[in-house]
Amino acid sequence: MAELAWVAAALPLLSFVVQVFAPGALRRRGDWIGITAVAASFLVSTGVFLETIAGVHLHVSYPWATFGDRTFQFGFQVDALTGVMLVVVTLVSLMVHVFSLGYMEGDIRYGRYYTILSLFTFSMLGLVLADNFLELFVFWELVGLCSFLLIGHWYEEKANSTAAVKAFLVTRVGDIGMLIGIFLLYSVAETLQYQELWAKLPSLTAGLVDSRTLTAIALLLFAGAVGKSAQFPLHVWLPDAMAGPTPVSALIHAATMVAAGVYLVARAFPLFLSAPASLYWIALVGGFTAFFAATIALVQDDIKKVLAYSTISQLGYMFLGLGSGSLVAGSFHLMTQAFFKALLFLASGSVIHALHTQNLHEMGGLSRRLPVTTWTWIIGALSMAGIPPLAGFWSKDEVLLAAFHSGRPVLFWLGVITALLTAFYITRATWLAFFGEGRSAARARKEAVHPDHPGHRGGEHVHHVHEGDWRFRLPLLVLAFLAATAGLVGSSWFGHPFTRWMEETMAATAPAFHPAELSPSVFVQLVALLAALGGILLGWLVYGARVISREAVIAALRPLYALLKHKYYLDELYAWLFVRTTVAFSWLAGAVDRYVVDGAVNALGWLGAQIGFSAGDFDQTVIDGAVNGVGQGVVAGSHLLRRAQTGYVTTYLWVLLGAMAAGLLAIAIVAIR
Repeated sequence: MAELAWVAAALPLLSFVVQVFAPGALRRRGDWIGITAVAASFLVSTGVFLETIAGVHLHVSYPWATFGDRTFQFGFQVDALTGVMLVVVTLVSLMVHVFSLGYMEGDIRYGRYYTILSLFTFSMLGLVLADNFLELFVFWELVGLCSFLLIGHWYEEKANSTAAVKAFLVTRVGDIGMLIGIFLLYSVAETLQYQELWAKLPSLTAGLVDSRTLTAIALLLFAGAVGKSAQFPLHVWLPDAMAGPTPVSALIHAATMVAAGVYLVARAFPLFLSAPASLYWIALVGGFTAFFAATIALVQDDIKKVLAYSTISQLGYMFLGLGSGSLVAGSFHLMTQAFFKALLFLASGSVIHALHTQNLHEMGGLSRRLPVTTWTWIIGALSMAGIPPLAGFWSKDEVLLAAFHSGRPVLFWLGVITALLTAFYITRATWLAFFGEGRSAARARKEAVHPDHPGHRGGEHVHHVHEGDWRFRLPLLVLAFLAATAGLVGSSWFGHPFTRWMEETMAATAPAFHPAELSPSVFVQLVALLAALGGILLGWLVYGARVISREAVIAALRPLYALLKHKYYLDELYAWLFVRTTVAFSWLAGAVDRYVVDGAVNALGWLGAQIGFSAGDFDQTVIDGAVNGVGQGVVAGSHLLRRAQTGYVTTYLWVLLGAMAAGLLAIAIVAIR
């Protein structure tokens, strides 16, 4: 099966091609094509994953382009990290495809939506399978294109198109750094193939390349991850990306766009280990972003915005684990987060579809009307909060354990505080949406327009809030099962099988990889659990039992609340520092172009025209006058000469006699003198 790993990516690509070139011939505008393709891709990926568990790893490469004596390759690589990501991407994508059957029903661009989903899945699978940095970058940019198209799916509204453009431009900032890093890497290693590069790393680090150069290369590659995975300060695009359909948000946040940055660092982990200074910055950015985003999530009223900032925070956890020297911690949390975050987003989509609102304060009391959505959401929420034995507990424990052993206690305690904040804000969202007062029934709108955008076909009337059919429930139940159980593969109850398998197989495929020796710590597990339970308790005291007055807390912390509500004013700062500055510079450049450049060009044109007019007058008056005067003189002379030609002999004799007389007279005058 490992040799057929490329089929996992080829099937969604085939689906995309069929939907592009034969949309009119497809029943239901091709949704079944996309679902069938990604389901088959999931089966292939599962087979590949099972072989990687057995220790199989494979690398296949073909010539791509030759420039002089340099040949660039393309191919695919299968190892433990590839196997995990193939299953995660295809499974989450399959659940999103199925959920979209009900959620996007009646959408004006239903067929286009499924077409781009197929391309999105293919792009991420191509990125995962790539065996070199150049091929990875091609798929990296294709992932960005797909996210742009899906975030702006309902581009009729300016806010949606603006969000898509913002995501595209902000991530390009990081991509520029990544591309420069790839160029520098090739200049020092003369290869971009993973296997060749890992084999050369010992000699490069032995003195052939300055350590500062390797650190610069690693940090430039990490810049691409900062953009794609929405880390501070390039995180601002991800909350606005909620403008897209909710199933798209699930796919972006769980298994494609934002996962790409974490996968890049995990894939290039031997390089980062060879530049230890870069790991410190990765851990610092990840730890700070995790805490920073969690504080903003505390005060969000939009259910999707809560989950968006939660994603930024959880991605920060992954980078904290990777930066602390543990490949297993980052990749393990990437896997579990994919399941519980996809579950939470799809559950929020079920709520939005039922209520036609995203405001938490317009919900409440949904546990009685949406039982499946409620209980699956709770499983996802508890998993993200880190309650054992759910998946999030085991992976978050690995991250905190790595931070604990890294010798950076500040980052460890920052991760612990973030765990408490995470448990609090997800408890807040859970209580406001599913329990308490039944505000949802009174707020439900009369006309069933699309929950995200008016472009959806509306006109049907809703009489009560109800749960969706199997198309909604099946993905929720599957993801809830995984959010509850997937973490057990890395639990201490079974001897950390995920850790041992990942480290052994990665060491076999990447000789430069050095596993992190992390001894289990009961202290870390206890602190993590207490933080999660403390956050849940605090959330219940504020929003459930109401022992603590939310209004009193806000009044007492008004400046801090305003700061968090405005997301630390970073959007306003960026708007002033970059957007307005760019607009002002553009206006100045336009003014210079209009008044200086165009003025100079127009002045030269006017001067040239005047010189041309003068030259034309001189040519017509003097040059043409002289030429015409000579011609007119010749004509006048010819007229005189023509009169001398009478044709009479007597006339000619008289003229001859006259000429002779004149000649004699002249001779006589000369002689007399």
